[in-house]
Amino acid sequence: MNNEKDPGIPSGVPTLTVKDFTSDQDVRWCPGCGDYSILAQTRRIMPELGIPKENIVFISGIGCSSRFPYYMNTYGFHTIHGRAPTIASGVKMANPDLSVWVITGDGDALSIGGNHFIHLMRRNFDINVLLFNNQIYGLTKGQYSPTSEQGKSTKSTPFGSLETPFNPISLALAAGATYVARSLDRDPDHLRTIIKSAFEHKGTSFIEIYQNCNVFNDEAFFLYTEKETKADNTVFLEHNEPLVFGKNREKGIRLNGFQPEVTSVDNGTDDLIVHDQYTEDTTLANFLARMSDMSEMPRPIGIFRSVQHECYEDMMTNQIAQVKQQKGEGDLNAILNAGDTWVVE
Repeated sequence: MNNEKDPGIPSGVPTLTVKDFTSDQDVRWCPGCGDYSILAQTRRIMPELGIPKENIVFISGIGCSSRFPYYMNTYGFHTIHGRAPTIASGVKMANPDLSVWVITGDGDALSIGGNHFIHLMRRNFDINVLLFNNQIYGLTKGQYSPTSEQGKSTKSTPFGSLETPFNPISLALAAGATYVARSLDRDPDHLRTIIKSAFEHKGTSFIEIYQNCNVFNDEAFFLYTEKETKADNTVFLEHNEPLVFGKNREKGIRLNGFQPEVTSVDNGTDDLIVHDQYTEDTTLANFLARMSDMSEMPRPIGIFRSVQHECYEDMMTNQIAQVKQQKGEGDLNAILNAGDTWVVE
């Protein structure tokens, strides 16, 4: 049965509104920060999920984005730098019925938290990860981050960064993530669609969100978000559809050997690459991810991969049940007193 007011929500779940998910805390981000948009769209999507707010947990690390749990009227945990995936994994293991969300940034997740990030991806807990990527350390006032472009001049790289930046989509795919997507803080409709899609995915869902830091890295993604330039510099991924873009959708992407190239669609779309987000083979998803590193190619936005694998918490629960069936309930006191023991006077 469904909720009479909203047929998409199961019966027995109170009808909630955006206000129900808004905490009493003053939002403290810089005026104009892209975080406001992400917070607003997340709050808007929560009532549509059909989950009591007491069953939702937002977990963050350290950074501007990591203030997020304070502003959601749900359970939350503001943890330590880079360790949000670890805490979230523990929460999900302890109570698999909870809806667990990780809020992190490019520095928090991909620098000090890089090891924790890749293992969360490969274990495939049913956890949703929202990575706010502004290509800078905003909280600590403008040092370069793991996603800052090579040559980036910042307070910690005054003569330009020498490092090749991480591609978060490529990293998530390489770690085995089962759901990988990208959206934009300045495209609220698309962002809401992606957040809801991530929630509906059973397994670890990873969303890279281009987020503008208007104080320390302003306009980093304006080529992909502004009305005048967006259409010619982004290609929106749609399952089973050819890669077409441009202000008049007059351009497409095809393969030339092993390299992508932009072509006109005047003669049709038969030779264009057709997106398949559900294929197990990651070749296409990786190919699309690497397009982000090619200045002459449009930036892919949307769902790169969405496949179903068994979740860690389900496998763990089944394993415990099987072992109990084989060996019976464990006895902690017997384990502690097994073998040689010593009494300290």
